[in-house]
Amino acid sequence: MAGDCIDSEGYRANVGIIVCNANAKVLLGGRIGAKGWQFPQGGMAAGETVEDAMYRELEEEVGLQKADVEILGVTRDWLRYKLPEQFVRKHSEPLCIGQKQRWFMLRLAGSEDRISLEKSHTPEFDRWRWVEFWRPVNEVIYFKRRVYARALHELGPHVFPDGVPDRPRWWPRRWRVVFDKDIRRYLTDDPES
Repeated sequence: MAGDCIDSEGYRANVGIIVCNANAKVLLGGRIGAKGWQFPQGGMAAGETVEDAMYRELEEEVGLQKADVEILGVTRDWLRYKLPEQFVRKHSEPLCIGQKQRWFMLRLAGSEDRISLEKSHTPEFDRWRWVEFWRPVNEVIYFKRRVYARALHELGPHVFPDGVPDRPRWWPRRWRVVFDKDIRRYLTDDPES
């Protein structure tokens, strides 16, 4: 994590990237050598703007460049999640306890043939696929689910101006309760709560 921007509270500055296609499906990458799936994301370097970090991570992780996408929206503030204790590197300085992320919704402007997972010397993904809008909440590691639901809720209207699709019926009740609480906080204009 050398060179990462970690704030005084221990949150690492990061960008999250949701790419949608013409069919309103979203791009998920399969973690290299693992079964997990997630959106492209990555840390910001010192002095880097949020948008510059997004374009850098987009190219490193899925091979897309600025000309390949259109920015539809960005979250109005940082979305945060804490790392579970077992993922905190306790002997690193400064200590990182979680991520604070600005999320972007992008539309693929060109061909999906432009997607390449081999642009980085250390690839993040070894496979990718298009999925239904809410599917990533189920696919991502458990401690990122709330941030994914919040980012999709906030940015979804850019893809679905007539209304974001209903959340899947298969979501467990406990997810609905927690996500509804998060959305109420968002709607009361308190994004950091």
